[in-house]
Amino acid sequence: MKIKVIITDDHQLFREGLVNLLFSAPDIEVIAQAENGEEAIEKAKHFKPDVMLLDIAMPKMNGIEATRELKKIMPEIKIVAVSMHSDKQYVKGILEAGADGYLLKNCTYRQLTDAIQCVYSGKKFLSEDITELVISGYLDPSKAESDSYSQLSEREKEVFLLFAEGKTTREIGEKLFISVKTVGTHKQNILEKLELKNNADIVKYSLKKGLTQLD
Repeated sequence: MKIKVIITDDHQLFREGLVNLLFSAPDIEVIAQAENGEEAIEKAKHFKPDVMLLDIAMPKMNGIEATRELKKIMPEIKIVAVSMHSDKQYVKGILEAGADGYLLKNCTYRQLTDAIQCVYSGKKFLSEDITELVISGYLDPSKAESDSYSQLSEREKEVFLLFAEGKTTREIGEKLFISVKTVGTHKQNILEKLELKNNADIVKYSLKKGLTQLD
């Protein structure tokens, strides 16, 4: 039985490239594609894949948010982040959200298929570059995550990313099913922890750290 895969990336050319690459893999079948996190969740509910290849920086809903939501509603799905970024913020963010693997977009065909087969079997998979990044962070305290972003709670990170994407306080409240007052409290905590002043600073911080990108 073939491993069923959904590919999610906001660049169609890259998605099609992965489809063509995996076409020759005898034990892997691409069953659907999506161009953002929201669509990825809908496709996952409908097609029920074994593995999802997921970009991180995408419009509407980024890969970190999508991973967190997918793992909440369909924990059996294995998720491999496929990103052009090796920045530790990306790696830490999506692994903490529940991703089972991380690949860079310049990976080889063998690395791609190995990653899919590895996470499908229940193991974790990190490319060599990412493994070195993770290990160096643990072994060298000076390189470990000292960024104040790591001080945010999971809920604060959710609120932060939504503000960074331009959502209003009311929109965030409706999306997360919390009151406007609670959103305001989270925002105040975020600003204090990150030493920021306003929404514009949140957007700048997010772009600088690679947590979101300009459309």
